[in-house]
Parts: sequence; structure tokens; C-alpha cells
Amino acid sequence: MEVSIALVSDKTIHKLNKLYRGEDKPTDVLSFTYNEGGLLGEILISIDTAKRQAKQLGHTLEDEITRLMVHGLVHLLGYDHEAGQAEKKVFEALEQKLMENLKATSHV
Repeated sequence: MEVSIALVSDKTIHKLNKLYRGEDKPTDVLSFTYNEGGLLGEILISIDTAKRQAKQLGHTLEDEITRLMVHGLVHLLGYDHEAGQAEKKVFEALEQKLMENLKATSHV
């Protein structure tokens, strides 16, 4: 399975967030699940929001983009942190595990 990842502007993600989620504001990441033709789905990351969040959180833009990619991937795998407290815990645990695995295999 493949995943498409695109870095977009706040303007673009704002339009998509309003259209698909009814939220009239930019967001950091959106995921769209397809599960067809070998494509699991698409992850869109706002580079503008990622830059602001990286600065606020005190880490690099690369780290923030990685965090957002993992977050989007967990959504593509069918998990939803907004579906209740139990699901949120599972979502966060999987997100943490994936981040740890990425760090363990990083050559940086």
C-alpha cells in the first residue's frame, strides 16, 4: 500500500478543512482514506502551521512534519482520537510507538 503526502499552504488546507470537516479554519494535517488501487490514502500537511507549531513546541520543522505524518498515518489506519477517551488512548499509544520506531531507525 502507498500513501501520498503533500505539503500545502494554510490557505489550501483551510479550504479543504471547511469543505470536508465543516471547520472554517486552517488545520495542521488532514487525512483522506482511499484503500483502492494500492493507495491507502493521502496526508496533507500545512507547512505554514507546521512552521508555527515547530517554533511553539521548540523542535525542528522536520520533527514537526514527521509528527504530523505519523498522526495522519494513524488516521489512515482507521483510528480516531475524537471517537472517545478509550480510542484516544489507543490512537496516542500507536502514534507514540511509531514515533519511537522512527527515532530508533533514524540515521541522523
